[in-house]
Amino acid sequence: MTGDRPFHRPELILASARPRRRGLLAQVGIAPDLVLPANIDETPLAAEPPARLAARLASTKAAALAVYHPDAIILAADTVVSLGRRLLEKPADAEEAAAFLRLLSGRNHRVHTAVAVARGERRAGRTVETRVSFKVLSPDEIAAYVDSGDWRGKAGGYGIQGPAGAFVRRIVGSHPAVMGLPLYETLALLRGVGWRP
Repeated sequence: MTGDRPFHRPELILASARPRRRGLLAQVGIAPDLVLPANIDETPLAAEPPARLAARLASTKAAALAVYHPDAIILAADTVVSLGRRLLEKPADAEEAAAFLRLLSGRNHRVHTAVAVARGERRAGRTVETRVSFKVLSPDEIAAYVDSGDWRGKAGGYGIQGPAGAFVRRIVGSHPAVMGLPLYETLALLRGVGWRP
C-alpha cells in the first residue's frame, strides 16, 4: 500500500443559466454538477471600464455562491460588449436591439469576457478581450435578425453562435469568449483551484 489518499473531486457549480456556457464546457468534457445562477446587481458603476465591469461581475457571482458552497468549485463568467466607450448591454426590447445593430453595422467593437473561480477562500479570474468586426448591415438584415428573437438576453444584442454569425467579417481573439466562455483560460483557472477531470 502506498498510503496515497484517493482523490476526492469537489463539486463543480456553474453560476450561469446560459445554455451556451454549458455547451462550451461540454465541448471540453466538463459537466457541472449543479447550475445555480447568481442573483447579483449588474448595474455598472460610474465611469467603470468595460473590462473591469466584466471582471467585477464575474468575481461577484463566484463569491456570492462560494459563501453557501464553501467546499465546491464555483465557476462564473460575464460578457460585456463595448463600442468605443459605450457599453452595449442586453437590449431591453426589439427597438433597442435594432439600435445596437445599427451602431455595430460596418464597425469594430470589443467583447470583454471575464471568468472567475472560487473555492473556499481561494479566488482567481481572467478577462479576455476580443475584437469583432461587423459587415455593413442592411435594414432588411437588421429587421430579420430582430424578428428572429435571437438577440434576447445577449450582451450587445446579438449572439455570434446564431444567425448573427453571418454579420461577422473578422475576429481577433477568442471565438469561444465571444460566445460567453474562453475555454483556454477557463480550464487554466479550474486546474489552478484543484479541479481535475
